[in-house]
Amino acid sequence: MKNSKFVIDRLAKLVEQGLISSKDLTNELVSILRSKRDEIIFKMKLTSKDEFEVLAKRVENLEKQLDLFKKNKKKIKRVKKS
Repeated sequence: MKNSKFVIDRLAKLVEQGLISSKDLTNELVSILRSKRDEIIFKMKLTSKDEFEVLAKRVENLEKQLDLFKKNKKKIKRVKKS
């Protein structure tokens, strides 16, 4: 009980002195988390959302072309040489 009272008194003093502001604390926490996220993304060599959308469209177009190519290939009949 004595230890918990000591901790509570210390926290109360810090709040009174204005050293801890919830807004400053949350801003600091958010900035730390963003920097960690950016580090992880950099290490994993991931693409950004814009780059991903462009790549997804390119893959979609290539899949369509491949489907058309397969359909056209089936329609073509090869003639035996005489």
